[in-house]
Amino acid sequence: MDERRFIMDIKEAVEKRHSVRQYLDKPIDDEKTQILKKQIEKCNQEGHLNIQLILNEPRAFQSQLAHYGKFKGVQHYIALIGKKNSPDLQEKCGYYGEHLVLLAQQLGLNTCWVALTYKKIPEVLHLDSDEKIVAVISIGYGENQGVARRSKDMKDVIETEENLPQWFYEGVRYALLAPTAMNQQKFKFAFENGKVKVKRGIGFYTKLDLGIVKYHFEIGAGKNHFQWDTEDDQR
Repeated sequence: MDERRFIMDIKEAVEKRHSVRQYLDKPIDDEKTQILKKQIEKCNQEGHLNIQLILNEPRAFQSQLAHYGKFKGVQHYIALIGKKNSPDLQEKCGYYGEHLVLLAQQLGLNTCWVALTYKKIPEVLHLDSDEKIVAVISIGYGENQGVARRSKDMKDVIETEENLPQWFYEGVRYALLAPTAMNQQKFKFAFENGKVKVKRGIGFYTKLDLGIVKYHFEIGAGKNHFQWDTEDDQR
């Protein structure tokens, strides 16, 4: 990856990234496009997904749904696609999608997770019969940098009460900066037997949120400090 194009490191990207729904009429330059495509290819290989970068295609965000979602000027987006029968499809799309969201922020681009307020344009997407779109991510140069969301307190999302290492708290702090559906933050963390468990609540797109939140936790905690407890993972 050509890190010379990055205007901030990954932790700064987490701190500064906010959802942006209004975009300038400006193409994404070729060098940034190639960096994004290369990372998308890597995510697809690792996650067995079919994520696609769609450029110069405004129709997906010209519907009444997009108007309801207050989107304006969206011409580029990332489509998160995978196998319908994959039991952890939503979680994987959340995890790898957020990797791309923060990469975009590092490149000086803005993004917004979109689950419902877009229109599928079949002729620009390449889907096999056993695949589906989970969500899309608008991407481009924002008219603004967005605003910070309200967030729960750390104590509200930690189940384990004592003897927690500092890296665990850092992981939770970064998880609380993760975007979630309707900003509900329906997740809780626990540290048991040397492993970290994250439990999702009940609601729309909480499986997608789970992947996003896990990616943020890894950034804050450092992947070298822990293992995920997936024995009873709620899918």
